[in-house]
Amino acid sequence: MISGALVAGMLLTALPVFAETSGTTATQASSTNAAKITCVGTAVNTREQAINTAVTAYATALTSAYSTRANALQQAYTQTNTASLKSAIKTAWSTFSASLKTARKSWQTARNSAWTTYRSAAATCKAPAGTGDGSNSLFETSGN
Repeated sequence: MISGALVAGMLLTALPVFAETSGTTATQASSTNAAKITCVGTAVNTREQAINTAVTAYATALTSAYSTRANALQQAYTQTNTASLKSAIKTAWSTFSASLKTARKSWQTARNSAWTTYRSAAATCKAPAGTGDGSNSLFETSGN
């Protein structure tokens, strides 16, 4: 009976120590997860800034292409003969098409680069599953 009381006493003495240790571990894990989630947040912010810069450049390039086309067509219709008019129209539209293609390619390259950089940075964070938003990349405009 004395032995049983001693064992029970030792267990009661040890329980607060175990409880404190597991509480500390839970707090550390929570703190570590918070840091990992913050790391992913930083990667997302960097990606979004890069995409914002790229889409601004894309919009500027589109505006320029349309403006250039409008000016070229306006000049084309000052021609007095049909052959000159057809040539100027063809040049205006050809230049416009090339400008759109270049703008689209630049946008797609910048967008893909931003997402690739994000995925790499987010992977190094080792955050818990479901904390990133990479699956939403399908909603990104393609520029087509």
